[in-house]
Amino acid sequence: MRTGEGQQHPEIRPGSQAYATAQPTDLRRVIGYWSGVAIMIGATIGSGIFRTPASIAARLSDPQLILALWAMFGIISVCGALTVAELASLLPRTGGAYVFLKEAYGDAPAFVFGWLSLLVTVPSAVAALCTFFAELAAGLLFPHPGATPGWVVPAIAAATILVLTLVNLLDVRIGAGLQNVLTAIKVGALALLILAVFVARRGSFAHFAAVSAPFDHSLFAALAAAAVSVIWTYDGWINISLVAGEIRAPDRLMKRIILTGMLTVVVLYLGANTAYLYMLPLPAIAAEKSVASRVMTMLIGPSGGAAIGFCIMMSAVGAANALMLTRARVAYAQANDGLSFKLLGRCHPKWATPYVAVLVLGAVAIILVLVLRDFDALTTYFVVVEWFALIFAVAAVFRLRKRMPDAPRPFRTPAYPWVPLTFVVGTSLGLTAILWGELGKGSYAPLVGLAIAISGFPVYGIWQRTQRRGRG
Repeated sequence: MRTGEGQQHPEIRPGSQAYATAQPTDLRRVIGYWSGVAIMIGATIGSGIFRTPASIAARLSDPQLILALWAMFGIISVCGALTVAELASLLPRTGGAYVFLKEAYGDAPAFVFGWLSLLVTVPSAVAALCTFFAELAAGLLFPHPGATPGWVVPAIAAATILVLTLVNLLDVRIGAGLQNVLTAIKVGALALLILAVFVARRGSFAHFAAVSAPFDHSLFAALAAAAVSVIWTYDGWINISLVAGEIRAPDRLMKRIILTGMLTVVVLYLGANTAYLYMLPLPAIAAEKSVASRVMTMLIGPSGGAAIGFCIMMSAVGAANALMLTRARVAYAQANDGLSFKLLGRCHPKWATPYVAVLVLGAVAIILVLVLRDFDALTTYFVVVEWFALIFAVAAVFRLRKRMPDAPRPFRTPAYPWVPLTFVVGTSLGLTAILWGELGKGSYAPLVGLAIAISGFPVYGIWQRTQRRGRG
């Protein structure tokens, strides 16, 4: 690790307790097991599980294929999480995936990951989630169609981001405490929905009947389009690794947090989709803007629909809060490694939070909600970029096993190398299908996102030259 003078401590090895606890600045290890689980689940479960089933049903006409898609990416995500648990136990530092990329591949990929996180991918995701929250809130304030003034949604979204920014400027325990509450609401809502559906027994298993269709170009294109929604909904599970430097006893807790959080997400996603299909046939799901609200209205009445609507709003805010809490730590770690402006590596002397990085992330997100409108396009741009970065982050386990064979690893990925290979191969195939499907319909959004990511490498070259001149 780096000292305050930028030198290496030869006695501190990756995987050692000294490596885990030594910090270049003053972030505190105050996040416990349940807060860690809440952050992981909260960063993963946002608005997707409530919004994407309708768009997936509109594209795929076979319920069994839909469930298979959710199960497949659930297995792939679990394989990735098992691998990240090893990497987090080896390198339990603030920055998570950024740290893995830096140790395995060097400064350039880590610089690009941090640059994209702070200025592009995370602010756009936060802006999208808060805009979705604002749309629902505006619907409550102006229930009549077309009655909402054009400035209301951006204003509510910007105000929401401002509140979350202020919360995450304070002690991390405040942000984590808020996350505990919001995650409990969303997990409780999904669990209650699943339980209510199967206790009431008012659906039909006939809705699960397979639809025979030739495996041709149209089916492959539909699968690729549906995969975008499923991958986006699973995105976020790696974010817990970004606050590893603030987890108490990371060598003991990180693997438990990651496994508990990931398995909970997969069970809830499969359970919710099974419940939706049991209650409604696919055409009815495809026609619904909020399948969860329709199901709860059918079971309990308007009060049930309103209650789940509130939980959906809290789920979106919870995901945005988890992103702000975790991803600001990437910019913080990057600055302390000398790969970004020193200002971003400042830690508040009283609250022990990376306050400058939080402020920058919040400001960029507010600018996006005030300037942009089409966040569906933004998610298509960057979901591919995020998962390409995940492939390299997970694949770091292969390089680090060779480079650091004797480093302490409190957790080792089971069934190595097959588990990380499953993630790398499965995700690569999924992203290839997405790219093929998007290009087939004339959309170049993923390529634009990748081009923006690649542009970070020449920016890194400019950064290096600037730093050399500054030292000269």
